[in-house]
Amino acid sequence: MKNYIKIHYISVLILFLFIGCKNNTEKTEKDSEQKITKELSITANYVSEDYLKRSEGYDWVSVSVTKAKNNQLNISIRSRADNKKPTCTFDAIARKVDDKTYQTQIKGKTILFAFTDSKISITAKKQEDESLLYFYCSGGASISGTYSKIDEPLDQSQIDKTKFSKVLNLQDIGFNILSIEKDGKNTLTIFTFGLKEHEYNETFNIEGEEVINAEVEDLNSDGSPELFIYTQSVGSGSYGNVYAFSVNNKKSMSQVYFQPTAENSKINQGYMGHDEFSIVENTLGQRFPIYKEGDTNAKPTGGTRQVSYRLVEGEAMRKLEVHKITEY
Repeated sequence: MKNYIKIHYISVLILFLFIGCKNNTEKTEKDSEQKITKELSITANYVSEDYLKRSEGYDWVSVSVTKAKNNQLNISIRSRADNKKPTCTFDAIARKVDDKTYQTQIKGKTILFAFTDSKISITAKKQEDESLLYFYCSGGASISGTYSKIDEPLDQSQIDKTKFSKVLNLQDIGFNILSIEKDGKNTLTIFTFGLKEHEYNETFNIEGEEVINAEVEDLNSDGSPELFIYTQSVGSGSYGNVYAFSVNNKKSMSQVYFQPTAENSKINQGYMGHDEFSIVENTLGQRFPIYKEGDTNAKPTGGTRQVSYRLVEGEAMRKLEVHKITEY
């Protein structure tokens, strides 16, 4: 009898342990699902409170948040532009701090993007840096503040059609980069301020491409900066391209030749797009997945190729030349 009670007690204990483990597993899985859902829910459109009164002529500002590569976010701030000039225009790539907080750097200052289930708040990390957020708006306004999430697309009849906007400065030279979609065509405009003899002001037709980011650096260490604008083709391939420019002794600016990756026999084996570009010390860095024969666009199996480019003197113009290739 004692043995029966003992065996029964052990069986009940095992049953309770099994149920407890199962419940904990289910709870963990449920928590994980909720966490993933929360992370995904921050990619949305957010608006200032006057957006609801736009039919009455009120000005409004929106924040569009979309996914970027490497666990980052694209932050795009646009305002009403149908009856006057845009109030606020801002673009940035923000990196993850935690599940609800992302940040970006502007002129060495940290800007924070804090999310809740229904809102996004934009602030400078340090109170003394808040004035920086007024630079991207006119009329004394600021991009700082709290915006509410909406579930529908933004009002396309009113919103600013600027696709990308960024202002960069280095070595007392400024660069204004604008990409605007008009009449179904996408253009890229670059103009400078601070050049001693001839300011640069040119517009390029980049139909089929979208500007992803822009950076400035003195790549050849000659005391004058270089400008790099990264674009990506529209579609599943996401083929990258670089529009590069070099300042000549702070007097003028000329375009730099970048050979398209698909045409560069040194690096194009297994190339099918999905590029990433960034400045790494005094080189331009490029990274992309390697595709083997039979791979689908969504599943490359050949690893990753990393390429660094140096700025060198060419016969007609400066060019970006492959310096080092690494695969892993």
